[in-house]
Amino acid sequence: MKKVLLMSALTVLWVAMFAQSDKSEARKAQFNLTSKQAAIKGYDPVSYFKDGKPKKGESSNSFTFQGVTYYFVSADNRDLFKKNPLQYEPQYGGWCAYAMGNDGSKVEVDPETFKILNGKLYLFYNKFFTNTLKSWNKDEAKLMKNADVNWAKTFK
Repeated sequence: MKKVLLMSALTVLWVAMFAQSDKSEARKAQFNLTSKQAAIKGYDPVSYFKDGKPKKGESSNSFTFQGVTYYFVSADNRDLFKKNPLQYEPQYGGWCAYAMGNDGSKVEVDPETFKILNGKLYLFYNKFFTNTLKSWNKDEAKLMKNADVNWAKTFK
């Protein structure tokens, strides 16, 4: 009887670990990641909040949260992130907030073009004379509402 209970418990644990791995892989597939699988092109998500400006992180100070890897400028920033990852993660998987709100598309960002609103980090495309942060600011409430709806659809 003990062997049956032990085997059952191990099977449940194995299934739970496999299911969590699948969720992490699905989540990772939705995020804007570099070829090295780093979020925000290697920028430290905590630096936006702590320093008021983005700073490039180091792979030696990395942390993976639910399949998504972030780089940090220091162990202190990494530890702050670990305590509350959802506080620091960029919205919409690190894709351009304006594009997500405009038509739901996943558009690359310039990690140095950002806005913190209601304690959340939003990133924007800024290249070739196009700064989508300016467009976002013109109709922020509508775009944010649309972006939230469009982003939720990506996980269905």
